[in-house]
This record gives sequence, structure tokens and C-alpha cells, in this order.
Amino acid sequence: MYEASYRRGWGFQYLHNHQPTNCVALLAGSLILMNQGYLQEAYLWTKQVLAIMEKSIVLLQEVTDGSLYEGVAYGSYTTRSLFQYIFLVQRHFDINHFNHPWLKQHFAFMYRTVLPGFQRTVAIADSNYNWFYGPESQLVFLDKFIMRNGSGNWLADQIRRNRVLEGPGTPSKGQRWCTLHTEFIWYDASLGFVPPPDYGIPKLHYFEDWGVVTYGSALPAEINRPFLSFKSGKLGGRAIYDIVHRNKYKDWIKGWRNFNAGHEHPDQNSFTFAPNGVPFITEALYGPKYTFLNNVLMFSPAVSKSCFYPWEGQVTEDCSSKWLKYKHDLAADCQGRVVAAMERSGIIFIRGEGVGAYNPKLKLKSLQRNLFLIHPQLLLLVDQIHLADDSPLEMATSFFHNVDVPFEETVIDNVHGAFIRQQDGLYKMYWMDDTGYSEKAVVTSRMYPRGYPYNGTNYVNVTTHLRKPVTSAVYLFIGPSVDVQSFSVHGDAQQLNVFITTGEHAYAIYLWTGEDRSHSVFAQVIADRQKVLFDRAASIRSSLVSEVRDYAAVVEQSLQHFKPVFQQLEKQILSRVRNTDSFRKTAERLLRFSDKRQTEEAIDRIFAISQQQQQQGRAKKNKKVAKGYKFIDTGPDIFAQIEVNERKVRQKAQTLAQKELHVDEDEEMKDLLDFEDDIYGKHKNSVSIKGRSGLSHMLATARSSAPSVSASYTRLFLILNIVIFFIMLAMQVTWFHRTKSLHGQRCLYAILLADSCILLWLYSSCSQSQC
Repeated sequence: MYEASYRRGWGFQYLHNHQPTNCVALLAGSLILMNQGYLQEAYLWTKQVLAIMEKSIVLLQEVTDGSLYEGVAYGSYTTRSLFQYIFLVQRHFDINHFNHPWLKQHFAFMYRTVLPGFQRTVAIADSNYNWFYGPESQLVFLDKFIMRNGSGNWLADQIRRNRVLEGPGTPSKGQRWCTLHTEFIWYDASLGFVPPPDYGIPKLHYFEDWGVVTYGSALPAEINRPFLSFKSGKLGGRAIYDIVHRNKYKDWIKGWRNFNAGHEHPDQNSFTFAPNGVPFITEALYGPKYTFLNNVLMFSPAVSKSCFYPWEGQVTEDCSSKWLKYKHDLAADCQGRVVAAMERSGIIFIRGEGVGAYNPKLKLKSLQRNLFLIHPQLLLLVDQIHLADDSPLEMATSFFHNVDVPFEETVIDNVHGAFIRQQDGLYKMYWMDDTGYSEKAVVTSRMYPRGYPYNGTNYVNVTTHLRKPVTSAVYLFIGPSVDVQSFSVHGDAQQLNVFITTGEHAYAIYLWTGEDRSHSVFAQVIADRQKVLFDRAASIRSSLVSEVRDYAAVVEQSLQHFKPVFQQLEKQILSRVRNTDSFRKTAERLLRFSDKRQTEEAIDRIFAISQQQQQQGRAKKNKKVAKGYKFIDTGPDIFAQIEVNERKVRQKAQTLAQKELHVDEDEEMKDLLDFEDDIYGKHKNSVSIKGRSGLSHMLATARSSAPSVSASYTRLFLILNIVIFFIMLAMQVTWFHRTKSLHGQRCLYAILLADSCILLWLYSSCSQSQC
């Protein structure tokens, strides 16, 4: 593992979940070797771990919102080991990171992403339903060492009390107990269980680095307790994106090579909605990195190579890999932007701009998604698509997912819609464009290829015909307690008007396009007789984070802490040796110089000094002498020689790394995929209801993953063996049955028996690989 740290991705791809995981494993091994007196290996391993992780700690200072760009699930993968690293280096080497600004903000990342009911989280990027590891261990760590207010203990207790025992959301066997020991070590009962001061009040929260907005997190799952999320940000998060594009930390960072955004999705301008805490519009979890598996838009006709021609998605979509495309070309510059996120008189307004996530050849001038949560169970979504005069685009198609429950079609007064059935009633959605026309949708399910931890997703696909310069598509999402009696839309290129009447309230929403700067407001909502304005002055301003000053010196300062620990341990080991033979064996274990003669001279010199100081110690009986051996500076500096050897190894490894050899991405990104022991809905039937949308062609041409090469060979050998078996059986019945040669019959029976064993083995292998 130490040697692999110089050449494998986890050694140089910062803030990625594999890095702290492997580094903590290497650090734990070095601490064990230290305890056993194998100081040379332990010294090298420890220095390498610190050299890697201390850089990540510095880079984390750029992440001002406490988030992790890989999302909540993979974030728990990272912090499981990151918090162990922070704890171990403070305990053993007196390197203190407990005042790190990112740590102080990380509780918000845990608290503001939990859906009502404390069972699920916002599943942005590759994810399961909640957390891969913990998060109770991470929460008690934050409470004991960072916050000291009982809120971490409280949230951990709420999650523990509401844990899913069966079905979606249950942790796998491989992940269920692996953080229990750290939770026990870090738990501080004296802090008690204290909820945050704003608990019980739905809050709007913006993660400025992650590019995510959430509303209504960490509440009881009750009527009119909604959860809403929206994602539109820079690839890898603002910190990583700016580090790459502004050439920051140039001594360490060489572009996207030093980061790994493979677990992200093509999901700029995506959203989720859970009225009453019930997942209505969800993320599609850990699946292929296709645009249509996210709650976003695709366009037709495609202007470049596309996975689903004639439809084209976001530029990070990759047709031939399990991981997101992010290193080169247009994908490397992909970004969205949260334009506004504000709450006025109980109404939530969010606007995002997603044009930076699509190919410029599509000639999109603007792609704005507007969300209005006008009631806890009533969400209005408006997509405004502004085309350039020479844009080739003719159609846009939108996707809305639910990973648990299939959608069903409905239509009322020529307004098409879809709904899902839940225990507390029907959750419905309807749509139309700015002319009042409602297109019939494709309502279907999609199974994931083999190799992914989940079966697939259910979704609604709505196609809109585009007009120049601006086309608006309007969607209304309704909870079971709201009775919508009328829904109408009127609009033009400058303004869109939406009118909604329910059994209790009447709403009028006036939305101005982003191109019309004559208005000082984004939108105006009239709820009954109350007027609510969302002004442009409150829009989100982008900001830049400065590079950490003297960042290399900061890391070097941390590295200075661990060498004295090894030197002191070396003295203690040698001071316990009482005879020449034992001393020589111990010293040889400590001193592994390249020059054997140098090693012999060093051992003799150390032993002479040891004998001299022991005699001086016995002569001063009336003085108090410390038990530890006071090793003086005339001996050789063991660790200086170790560093010389290590520097040669490092230079050689760096030379090889600079050659940019081909990296097997599947090997680099290999992860634990056993998120659930029994995949929920394993035999769920796929439903496909064809509508008038042009997406039916896309579904017909969808790529499925090919079987692995080994499975193909196994299948081939199995077929050949079956043929051979029946040929020999026929020979036995026809030819050998007539002959009286007992020896020939025995040979044939032996061959048949051997071939039967081979058949059984091949059948077993084939069933395991599902070939």
C-alpha cells in the first residue's frame, strides 16, 4: 500500500473518498509497527500519510460551507476515515486540526440534508438512500471535539431511533457495524442531547461551495412538513473547480489529474421534492451517468456525438464509462449556478442557471429553472429556455424520477399529468407550456445494467416543442391534502403568468425572464390578497476564495511534529537493551543503511555511548535519573538516512507518474457496491407506456452493459462441454455398446465422469457471474 500511494489515484487525488480511507489504513499499520519497534517502515509510512493528508486538510479550507462534493453518502465514506485521521494525528503526534474552519461548518452538511423523518438524505451524486457509513460516529466526533453543545449527540440519537430495519434505506452488512467502535470511543455523555436552536422550524440553507439549496431538513415526518432541494453548481464544487481553473496551489495541483469527480452526475439544475416528508420527486441513486437519469433537461436535435441520438444531454455525460466525464474538453468546464434562493412570507423562490452544463453549439442563451414552493404541498416549477436566433434546437424533454414507486398517467380537461400512490393518498403532477398546451408524456421505468447496486428508477418524461426566442414549460406538483381546482398559464417572451386555484386559496405568479432587466424583481406572487416580491437585489453574488498563504510551509510545519516522536521512541527502545547481542539485533532492526559497513560502525558507536551513559548513571545514585535513556546527539541520525533513501524512492515514483501512463478508471474507481444486502424490489417489473414523445426512439437505442469477458468465455466453454458430453454419450449408446472391449468402456466412463465434473464447475461459475 505504501508503494501504491506513489502511483495510484488515491495518493494524489485530493478530497476523494479513497484517499483518507487508504491513508488511515496505512497510518494504522505504521502505528502498529511503531509499537513493535520497526521504526524504519513506520517512519516512511507515517511521513507519506502526513504528506498526503495534510495537503487535503489545507485544501479543505477552501470549502467554506462544510460540504463534500461527492454528496452525503460518499461524504460519510470520506469522513469515516478523515475523522479517524484527525483524531490519531492529534493523539500520537500532537497535530491539532480541531479548529479547522471546515470542521466547524460540517455539522450543517449533516443536519441540512436530512429529509423529514431522519431516514433519508438528499441523494445528490452516487448515493444510496442515506449514508454509507455512520453517521452517528461522525456526529459524536463533531460534538466532542468541535461543537461541544450536544447537537451532534442529538442528531445521532434521532437517526438511530428512526433507522430503517428492512427495505430501502437499510445499511449493508459490510457497513453496518464498522463505525461502532469509533462511535463508542468518541461519544461524550456529558454533552447530553440538545437539538439545534432552530429545530422544528423549516429553514432555507444554501451550500455556496456545493451549489445546493435545501429547505425543510431534519424535521418530524408530519403533514405539511416538506423537503425541497435544488442543485446547480460547479463541477467538483466551487473550491475544486476554482483551484483547477485558476491554477491555485500550483506546486501540488496539475489540473483535474489531482481530483476525481467520477461519482458526480450530469445534474445541473436538478431538484427533489418530498411533501409531508414523502419522497415524490427523487434522485435516481447510484446508476449510470446519463442525463435522463436526473431531474433535468435534454435537447433535440443533437449537435455532437450523443449517447441517445437525436437527444443531447449535459456535457459530462459519458456513454462508455461508469463514471462521470470530467477531465477533458467541454466536460472540464461544466458548471451551473444558483442565481437566487430566498424566503418571503412563507413562500420559497429558487432560481438556477444551467446553460454552462450544455454544449455551446446548441446555441442556448439561457436555461433557467425557477421553483416556487407556495404551499407546503404545492410546488410550481418553471423552465425558461432562451434560444439564440441561429439555434438548431426544436424540442426539449424533461425528466422526473421516483426510485420507489411507479408513476401512473392521468388527464383532466386536456391537461396531462401523472401520479404516484402512497399510503396517505395520491401525489400528482400536471404540466403545460406557455401557450396552455399540455403534451402527453412517456411514463416508464428504467432498469440499470448489471454492476450497479440498485435495480433502476421510474420516471415521467415530458417533451416541449421550442419556439424562439423564449419557451416556458410549467409543472405543478401537488400533495394529497391540496385540491387544485384550476391551473392556467399565459405568457410571452418577456413575462409568464400562472394562475392556480385550490379549495382554500388562490395564487397568481408573475415571472419575468432573465433577459428582461427593466424589472427590479425576479417574480411576484399574490397569495389570496397578499403580495410577495422576490427582488433582484437579494440575488446570490459569486465570490472567490483566496489561496491559503504559505500553504507549503503549513504542511511542512505539521510534518515537523512526527519526527521527534520517532526519535524519542528510538531512545526508549535502545535504553531497554541490557546486553551486547540484544542491542545489536535491535539496532540492526532500526538501522538499515544502504552501506553495510556504515551500519556496523553506527551500531558500535551507539553501543559505546550506551555503555558510557549507563556507567555514569550508576555513579550518580544520589541524583534522580529518568528511566528513559538520554541518547546524545553524537550518534548517527537514523531518520536522516531513512529520508535520503525515501527521497530516492519518491523521485523515481514521481518520474514514472509524469509519464501519464494509461489509468484503468474502473480499477481506480472500484468501490464497495454492497449497499444493501437484498436489493429492494429485485423482481420489479418494467412498465413502459408509450406516448407521443420523440423519446421512444431514445429508449429503443439505450445502451445496456455488455457481459464481462470472463463471463463470455465461461459461457463459451460451457456450451462446448455440453456438446462434447452429448457426443460421447451418443458414442456410448451406438458404438461402444456393440463392442465387448471392457477397457474401452471403462475409459469412456472415466472421460464422461471427468466431463460431468467440468460441467458442474462451469455451471457454478456461470451462475455466479450471471453469464
